[in-house]
Order: sequence, then C-alpha cells, then structure tokens
Amino acid sequence: MGNLNSKRMRFFMALNAVIIITFIYASFSMKEIVPRRHVHSVRGFPMHHRIEQNIASKINSRNSSKNQGSTIGNNQHTGSSKKPERKAVSLLHSNIEAFPSISADSNELPEIVDIKTIMEIQPTVSSTTGRGSSSEQTSNGSSALPVLTPVLTMTLYEPGHLNEEIDIKRICMHRGVFLRLLILITSAQSHFSARMSIRQTWMHYGSRRDVGMAFVLGRTTNVALNESLNKENYIYGDMIRGNFIDSYFNLTLKTISMLEWADTHCPSAKFILKTDDDMFINVPKLLGFIDARYKSERAIYGRLAKNWKPVRAGRSKYYVSHKLYTGLQYPPFTTGPAYLLTGDIVHELYVESLNTFYMHLEDVFITGIVARTLKIKRVEANAFRNSRIALSPCKIRNVISVHMIKPSEQYHLWRDLLDSTIKFEPHSILQ
Repeated sequence: MGNLNSKRMRFFMALNAVIIITFIYASFSMKEIVPRRHVHSVRGFPMHHRIEQNIASKINSRNSSKNQGSTIGNNQHTGSSKKPERKAVSLLHSNIEAFPSISADSNELPEIVDIKTIMEIQPTVSSTTGRGSSSEQTSNGSSALPVLTPVLTMTLYEPGHLNEEIDIKRICMHRGVFLRLLILITSAQSHFSARMSIRQTWMHYGSRRDVGMAFVLGRTTNVALNESLNKENYIYGDMIRGNFIDSYFNLTLKTISMLEWADTHCPSAKFILKTDDDMFINVPKLLGFIDARYKSERAIYGRLAKNWKPVRAGRSKYYVSHKLYTGLQYPPFTTGPAYLLTGDIVHELYVESLNTFYMHLEDVFITGIVARTLKIKRVEANAFRNSRIALSPCKIRNVISVHMIKPSEQYHLWRDLLDSTIKFEPHSILQ
C-alpha cells in the first residue's frame, strides 16, 4: 500500500513539472509573437512598430538574398536594377491617408526611402493605386509621400549636397563675381537623354565666362541608377545632388536645394534662372532680357499666374488640403517651368522657405507664398512662354522659354536658333 502511494506521488510530481515547464515555455513564446501596442516615433511622425519590424525583416531578407547595397549620404539603402518596374502609386485620395500597406505575408516591398520622405504616416495605412504619374519619380516608380498636415519645411529638409564630382570652378568661378547668369536645371534622375540633349545644344552657352549652368537632382535608392549617375557626373561634373529622395512630392525640396547651392557656392551671381529638363531656353534672348534689367533688385520674372485656386480634388497631383492652405486662392506666382531670380533674394528665399509650412507645389510655395512674405516683386514677362507653342524658327527666336520639348526636338530648335539663313515672314514673328 505504501509502495502504491509512493508511485502516485512521483507521478503527480512529474505531471506538475511538465505543466510548469509547458507554462513557462508558452509565456516566453507569447512575448515573441504578440506585437507591441505602443506607437514608435520617428522625428515626430508616428508609425506602428509592427510596420518597422516588417520593413526591417524584409530588408534583411533582401540583403541576404541579393548581397547588394548602396550608401547614399549617411543612410544605407538597397535596390536592384533587375526588379521589374511597378506602376506609380497615387498617394492623394480624398478620404485616404495613404501609405503603402506592408503585411508579413506580402512578397512586395516598396522602395525603402530616406526617413525625411516619410512626411506624414498615419496609424491606419492603406494601399492605393492611381492613374496619374509624374515625370519626377523615385527609381522604382513609386512616388514619395505627400505632406498631409502642416509641418515646417526645416523638419523635412536636410542641408548639403553630394559635391565630390561637381566642377564648381567651371560652373561658378570666384563665387560668381563675373557671372551675369546662372542657369540651374532641375532634372529627374532617369532623364539621361534629356540632359544629354541639353548639353549638346543650348548648354554650350555655359562655356562663356559670364554664364554658368548645372543640373539639380536628388538621391536615389537604386544601386544601378546611382552608379550610373556617379559615372555621368564624373564625366561632365555638372550635376548638383541634394539630400532628398527625387520625387514629384519633393520638388519643393529640390528647389530649396538649388537655392542653398547657389547661396553657398555662387552668391555673387547677378541672375539665377530656375528651369526644367524638358525646356528649351533661348539663352541669347535671355541675356538680352537681363541686360535691359541689370539694375533690377528683389524681383522674380516669369509667366505670372494670378487668382489661381487650390485644387481640392483628392486624386489630382496638384491637390492641396484645407489644412495645408486655407485661402481661397494662391498669391500671384511665376509658373515653375522657368523663372528668373535676381541674385540678391536667393539667401532670403532659402532661409524663409525653411521657416514656412511645406507645400509640394514648388512654384506656388517659393515664388508665391514665400516671396509674398518677403515682399519680393513678381513681374510678368511675356517672353517666358512656359508652354508648348508652334516650334517655328521665327517664334523660337522671340521667346525665352518653351515647355514640353522632347530630347530629339532640342537639336532642331538649336539648329533653327543658330541658322542665319532662315528668313522670317513679318506676320509670323511673335510680338
């Protein structure tokens, strides 16, 4: 009887031990599988910790499988040129605070962008698909996020440039003391053909002692594209690259980067033209325009837009929420494809823009809102067309800027501009 009781006691002790061990093991497992509930903060913008975990795990798996990475600035990113291009993601929807959703089961990982492009990330995130696209995109076709609530630009902008291969002495010798005109051309990173067509046509005027020219770009997280840009800049030395992800919603950051570079490296330039890589610029006509206004101060010249109202349709890439801009119409501004700044306002525009609430419409922001605060004149100049016009030699010779020009068309316009044998019909000359 005593022996039976002893066996029962040993059995129950063993059973209790198994139960305790099982309970302890389950407790430790739950700590690993239950996500934390608190919200993680990145530079003041909230993001679920689970999203960060998923991104980190996918980065690690990609790194281990491809063993490929790129260091850009102070941040490491990964990318692959063999990855098929995905359609652009529209992030502006009337009732959606949009950010690409990331699930643990998904095989797709959006391009990992610099933390400064995470402008506004809401606790609830959704995946959206849009019809619109931009000529300025990140390397895999996905747009950077728009600002959805007011935030000072200085919290988004990272100063500095990747200037290792820039030929500053050729672009702006002696900090612009002898420079009548500095032309800075904003360009999308993948637009190599556009840059080459400009280099081989009207950018030849940059060889003049009194004219400087350069392209302005942002960062890319695509390794192959970044290497291509490094090689291109090693050859030509004319690409200013700022510390922001190149995308449509970062166009204002690109223009601020342009202002910072001009203010830092070329503060004595008399005039600065901001233009895009799909523009034809009649440089002789522009130099004549400058000569007639050489004593001008604190002014912006271009195609003046008056009484323009904010677009409130959520699917438009020009959408601006009531939170970002409460007014019924924008202040007068010069349209973005090309406008001319007097050199004495560059520093003020740069500093004031950082202390102004961000808006991705760079022409409205810089030449409208910021310029109005600084009491800078915006002056209508009819020679800035900033639109597609008939590309006849007579009309081209009488304008400063023409928009929506294909790389192949740059050569034809350049030839027509220089060909002195072309005879004009009096009625065809643009007044």
